[in-house]
Amino acid sequence: MVRILENKRALCSSIILLAIILPALLSLIFPSSFLASPSSSILSIIPPLLAIALAMIFREVIAALLGGIYLGALFIYGFNPFTAFARLIDTILVNSVADRDHAAIIIFSLLLGGMVGVISKSGGTQGIADALTRFATSSRRGQLSSWLTGMIIFFDDYTSCLITGNTLRPLCDRLSVSREKLAYIVDSTAAPISSIAIISTWIGFEVSLIGDSFKSLGIERDPYQFFLATIPYRFYPLLALIIVVIIAATGRDFGPMLRAEKRAAAGKVLRDGAVPLASFDVTALKPVAGKPARWLNALIPVGMVIAVTLLGLWFDGLSEIATTDSSLTEKSARDILFSTSILKNVGTVFSAANSYNILLWASLSGALAAILLAFIQRILSIGESFSALMEGMKSMLMAIVILVLAWSIKVVCDELHTATYIVSNLSEAIPYHFLPVIIFIVACLISFATGTSWGTMGILMPLTIPLAFEVSKVNAISPDGSYLLLLGSVSSVLAGAVFGDHCSPISDTTILSSMSSSCDHIDHVRTQIPYAVLAALVGMMVGDIPTAYGLSPYVSLMAGTLLLYLIIRFLGKKIVV
Repeated sequence: MVRILENKRALCSSIILLAIILPALLSLIFPSSFLASPSSSILSIIPPLLAIALAMIFREVIAALLGGIYLGALFIYGFNPFTAFARLIDTILVNSVADRDHAAIIIFSLLLGGMVGVISKSGGTQGIADALTRFATSSRRGQLSSWLTGMIIFFDDYTSCLITGNTLRPLCDRLSVSREKLAYIVDSTAAPISSIAIISTWIGFEVSLIGDSFKSLGIERDPYQFFLATIPYRFYPLLALIIVVIIAATGRDFGPMLRAEKRAAAGKVLRDGAVPLASFDVTALKPVAGKPARWLNALIPVGMVIAVTLLGLWFDGLSEIATTDSSLTEKSARDILFSTSILKNVGTVFSAANSYNILLWASLSGALAAILLAFIQRILSIGESFSALMEGMKSMLMAIVILVLAWSIKVVCDELHTATYIVSNLSEAIPYHFLPVIIFIVACLISFATGTSWGTMGILMPLTIPLAFEVSKVNAISPDGSYLLLLGSVSSVLAGAVFGDHCSPISDTTILSSMSSSCDHIDHVRTQIPYAVLAALVGMMVGDIPTAYGLSPYVSLMAGTLLLYLIIRFLGKKIVV
């Protein structure tokens, strides 16, 4: 919310520019006959390009998305600025929210955010962190404990930043771990793990973007199942998590981080003259004073979400299959589970399920479990539990606003046939094997410039899936090859978007990592960027490019891990006290 207020002037300037100047300027540049039919013309790509440009100039994704949507509305409604303004709010935005699947994703996100709020208030996340600190007796163990804490708090990146940094900071100070290293570990286990976790506050957004594009293209694939299939191909977040373990386990660093660790080993966890960001106000997340902080209060609700999701996919999928002519119809659940084609059969069952309904069941079950646990143990009253639930829901407001705007710009792009224009002009020009790595680079640049992964995904996903789909048709790629290209392209958007969220100086999680670790913000950014760039480069070299030619992503991940180890082994140096 602070960033929105700080960029209020940029937002107003953008809207005024679009509403008054742009229609007149376009009418001078283009003939009226051309402006009368912007669909599938060069004009159709201007709204998303404007959104990208505004995001990079003003570094505020909400202003950027609103600008792109408004310009698209101008094109759709005859360049009447007043009609475009009215239709933006009463048609485009309203219709985006009115879609049943979209409404389900909003409710799911709110409930999961509320569950996180109750877990935090009841001391669940604090209990996890406390349990891990018992094993940290050296700098190496302190770093590994910090990494493990962030990995366990996988369900929300903000919560991970705030809990891990604030909890592990005193321990890491005692073990002579620099504040820069702690902030890096906190940041590296926030967005990267939340973006690939099968249950997190991110999943609704990611699945929704995929599902919308599939629906508009008539692709009959379950978006949740496809989301799961992208995980092994998301090389940047996976390697970003792996590199932390390698650095902590070997005790080797390089670049600015090496100098910071040498200083910390000499007794200075902060450099002279450093200005650490004030600790983030986490009053709403702090456990109740005098009440026990039990890790089970986090594990049980999260486990409930996972269990309900898996069981829901299974039973709802079986129920759906029972109404079709599938070969699995005549088989019992036992036959399916113990057949020689178990993975294929289970995948078929899961794909038949309504994942949107199941995510709703799971998030509600998790939230109720968190409230019930807190009440039974007399940690929170019913009223206090629901207050914590509401606080958690409030934390999802920014995400939901971006989500609605992302849906809306997709509506605009669909109306203008933006994807049709792009794919008709670029599908033959792009070497299709390099499409995933090109998309990854573009997503990295946008997310770093804007500091938001959600905005980057919202801008790029509606363009990427149609582009990959059409490139496959133009190049007459086989069905298996087409699926692989689509998988690699979508994975590249999701992975590249995390790059900026992880290390951009204006990213929320980067700022929160500095705050919770009490680290100088510029020092945090400066010391972690070499590691982030290394993970991105290795991911492109051994992941995005080779897998586009058919290499297994698991082989790529093993090769990437080995390459990272060798680089750190020979480039990094140990701290000698």
